[in-house]
Amino acid sequence: MARTMWDSSVGKKTVMAVSGLIMLAYLVVHMIGNLKIYFGAGEFNHYAHWLRTIGEPFMHYEWTLWLIRIVLVVAVAAHATSAYQLSRRDIKARPSAYVHAKPRASYATRTMRWGGIILGLFVVWHVLDLTTGTVHPGRFEHGHPYQNVVGDFSHWYSNVIYIVAMLALGLHVRHGFWSAAQTLGVGSRTRDRALKTLANVLALLLTAGFIAVPVGVMTGVVS
Repeated sequence: MARTMWDSSVGKKTVMAVSGLIMLAYLVVHMIGNLKIYFGAGEFNHYAHWLRTIGEPFMHYEWTLWLIRIVLVVAVAAHATSAYQLSRRDIKARPSAYVHAKPRASYATRTMRWGGIILGLFVVWHVLDLTTGTVHPGRFEHGHPYQNVVGDFSHWYSNVIYIVAMLALGLHVRHGFWSAAQTLGVGSRTRDRALKTLANVLALLLTAGFIAVPVGVMTGVVS
């Protein structure tokens, strides 16, 4: 049954929708946590430490954090695999060019695939940048996330990479949220306007919230 569901286009779209919503929920929480940087080094570092102690003493140190990471990795893999397979299936279904021009799609729709690739590459960079410090071992301080964030966004190229990725994220969320609602049967004629508005608001808040961190460092508000 599960195999049959997965092999169908509806099944793959459902997997994309559910995995996308899991990642969206994480992004909202992650953005709120990031904004704690405006309350100073003590508050931000304490928050980063708390993430590693969630569930103690029942859960061992960092176990909950690793559980969250595993769920996210599975969600990302399922989302990317479904998207790729649906894309290949769509191409095979229409091997020849359209005779008539297709209706012009929104910018977000036309850049979903490239946006996904950009975000995938950014996730790898982000982990190597601010989680492991691999890309700049000389200035990375383990256990000092506030100092690492400020140091990172004091360099123009980190700001460019981050801001471009967050703009791509906003477009991805804007289209993806509404698409997920349709796939899961939440959308309807009466709810479409509200869902599109919610998608726009979520995309705007996430983009602005994440970009607020490098902007805060660049302007000296966070230092």
